[in-house]
Amino acid sequence: MKFNQVVKSIEELHSIAGTPGITVLNKTISFLDEHCRNFMDQSPFVFISTSDSTGRCDCSPRGDAPGFVHVLDEKHLVIPERPGNRKMDSLINILSNPNIGLIFVIPGLGETLRINGSATIIQDAEILEKMAVNEKVPQLGIVVKVEECYIHCAKAFKRSQLWEPESWSTKEQLPQPAKMLAAHINMEDLDSEKIQTSLNLSYKHNLY
Repeated sequence: MKFNQVVKSIEELHSIAGTPGITVLNKTISFLDEHCRNFMDQSPFVFISTSDSTGRCDCSPRGDAPGFVHVLDEKHLVIPERPGNRKMDSLINILSNPNIGLIFVIPGLGETLRINGSATIIQDAEILEKMAVNEKVPQLGIVVKVEECYIHCAKAFKRSQLWEPESWSTKEQLPQPAKMLAAHINMEDLDSEKIQTSLNLSYKHNLY
């Protein structure tokens, strides 16, 4: 697809959108202070952004009880790797490109905490045992060496009305993931009803 008026340089971009003010330039820190730790302690959800060695990107959600991300010190945190679909896109990307970006979310709060750095995959029992749930220790963890931390403003949440229940669709209006999966997988013996049953069992028995 061809587009008109494509922006091709940083200078052109700034000429259109402007440049950041002094408060924006000064808000980034390079370590986890008490404010970042308090935010993470109350966050049950984080988005993980990674890319492979060619730059192909992936963004993946992680969620658990508030404070599930373990802080080792002011420069390092650990995200437990809970059971998933074993596709492991984030982990595979980290093996070839350690650069990582995180966005921590707290329900009801519009501002988010953004952390950028480099990642390593660990199998350190002494660390991972601290993140056990229901006596189940995660097999792997993602250690992030912190390079940048900063608060991101609430404009996206305010525009989307994400935390305002009156703006939400009804359950009947929502997309049906089982039907979507059935269409995408496209196997004769696997309809949406079977997929929904499988999802329900997995959500009930395989969270940890």
